Amino acid sequence: MSANTDTYLHGHHESVLRSHRWRTAENSAAYLIPHLRPGTSVLDIGCGPGTITLDFATLVAPGRVLGVDNVEAPLEIARAEAAERGTDNVTFARADVYELPYADHSFDVVHAHQVLQHLTDPVAALREMRRVCRPGGVVAARDADYGGIRWSPDNPGLQRWLALYRDVAHHNRAFPDAGRSLKTWARAAGFSDVTCSASVWCFETPEDRAWWGGLWADRIRHSSFAEQALGHGLTTRDELEELAAAWHAWIDSPDGWFAVLNGEIRCRP
Repeated sequence: MSANTDTYLHGHHESVLRSHRWRTAENSAAYLIPHLRPGTSVLDIGCGPGTITLDFATLVAPGRVLGVDNVEAPLEIARAEAAERGTDNVTFARADVYELPYADHSFDVVHAHQVLQHLTDPVAALREMRRVCRPGGVVAARDADYGGIRWSPDNPGLQRWLALYRDVAHHNRAFPDAGRSLKTWARAAGFSDVTCSASVWCFETPEDRAWWGGLWADRIRHSSFAEQALGHGLTTRDELEELAAAWHAWIDSPDGWFAVLNGEIRCRP
């Protein structure tokens, strides 16, 4: 995304990167794995700390993988992780999804995970992804649909958290329900060959609840989400503390269960 036109709702607080570093190709891009063969070249857009990107590099070696983001901080983490793993077929660089600094038809696979929902013009981004993908290649995207999030037991605090999250996203002119719109956006971007699927993240064990609920309680207090919600006049610091407490109540419930619906597309240029 462009730093000049779009606002990343989550920011790069430790609680956000804690979530992003959990992501792997298996738990976040399984729909794309069959297209990742040895020798495939991959562009991973919005790669963040690079855990999915590094998995791609393992799957396509000796093919080259390039992970890009529009800020430097998570890229530094990604480079350090690549060095620790000894992965030498991956590179990380800054780039703007609306103006990718690469020639037409440069990559076999162009991928974006949880990126399009934060953009003011996801169709333009998909057009640019299409431009740099070779004929016969694959443009792939996966995004959450916050309208499809479900949890148990009932918790008014989590209901308010979700409403506030959606309000902040809409204030940014972004799309918190992106998962359901991916097919529409792809067709608007000029793709006629679009394959759709869906998958979920589910958190319900005590360990899962402590991790997922804990990072959201921290995000509510400290991340860019909190700063934006306060700055837009959508909440108060006292309410944010109440919402963090609601997440801890969910963690403590032995019946706690939380599912995030994700839409997925695989497009042929």
